[in-house]
Amino acid sequence: MTTQPTWLHAAVLGAFCTGFGAILALTDVLTADAIAARALEDKQNSLAQVIPPGLHDNNPVTDAITLTGEHGKPLTVYRATKGGKVTGVAYEILGSGYAGEIRLMLGVDAEGRVLGVRATQHKETPGLGDKIDPAKGDWITRFSGLSLDLPPKDKWKVKKDGGQFDQFSGATITPRGVVGAVREGLAFFASHRPQMVEVR
Repeated sequence: MTTQPTWLHAAVLGAFCTGFGAILALTDVLTADAIAARALEDKQNSLAQVIPPGLHDNNPVTDAITLTGEHGKPLTVYRATKGGKVTGVAYEILGSGYAGEIRLMLGVDAEGRVLGVRATQHKETPGLGDKIDPAKGDWITRFSGLSLDLPPKDKWKVKKDGGQFDQFSGATITPRGVVGAVREGLAFFASHRPQMVEVR
């Protein structure tokens, strides 16, 4: 019985790995533009839900500024403009839910009123906490038109805590986290309004 030399096995394995690596690299190059286009489309769809299209004549995705957010992390602020004036902004806010972090997109007009709020990522329990998804109900839409002072600060809570916002049956933590995140997001707008609405 003849055995193949070790170097031959190594050469075959090396050629296979090199070829596979080249295929992966080529696939990455060929799909990079498509992936970037899809990410841009997803971002535009998210923003369209929190900044009404009639409010701007620009593309908020490409007209963005970066501010320093919580804990010194950079925060991208997407700006809607019409006739050269900023009419609204949108940025990501974070809430703490039952199953972990809840990522939300908050839209605010130039006067500090909520244009819209949408959950962009969460792991809340299906049938309970996932009611923050507009496909599951209208709860998340009830923030529209509210501002930092409307309702008063002591009412920016779920009803169980003495506030004005409904909680979900069997799931108080999720709405509590979203309500708190929206109020903090509005407070962030109030303290950074000049940078957000200044036309450059």
